[in-house]
Amino acid sequence: MRKKNKIFGFVFSLLLIGSGILYLDLNYVPKSLYNIQTMRRDEDEAYYVEQWCAPNFGKKEFRLWDMTRVDCLTKEYAIEFDFAKKWAESVGQSLYYAEMTHKRPAVVLILTSWADMRYVKRVERVGKNIQIFLVKAF
Repeated sequence: MRKKNKIFGFVFSLLLIGSGILYLDLNYVPKSLYNIQTMRRDEDEAYYVEQWCAPNFGKKEFRLWDMTRVDCLTKEYAIEFDFAKKWAESVGQSLYYAEMTHKRPAVVLILTSWADMRYVKRVERVGKNIQIFLVKAF
């Protein structure tokens, strides 16, 4: 009987620890939450560039000497727009554009559901002083 209690206690402890980790992960609030904007859903990336870039005094589709294009170039940032699931691509492009323009790197991640917050977390983990802006499109 005593061995069953120990096994039960061990399994119960593991379940508590696991549920605590899950709780923390589900209630994750990104550092960049104050930079979130809500826009229409089911649009292509160009729509979000147009709606976001002009009010923030940016030049959209700024062409570099090597024929690559920065989605939005502002006084401070070289910004790449992408849907959240393409987070890695947007990080790489923003770092490249920042180097080429001598601006700070930034990404605008377009969220299509709250589950996309996991991609925001990945960009935050990468670090590299990348500014994150969020567009909620759902």
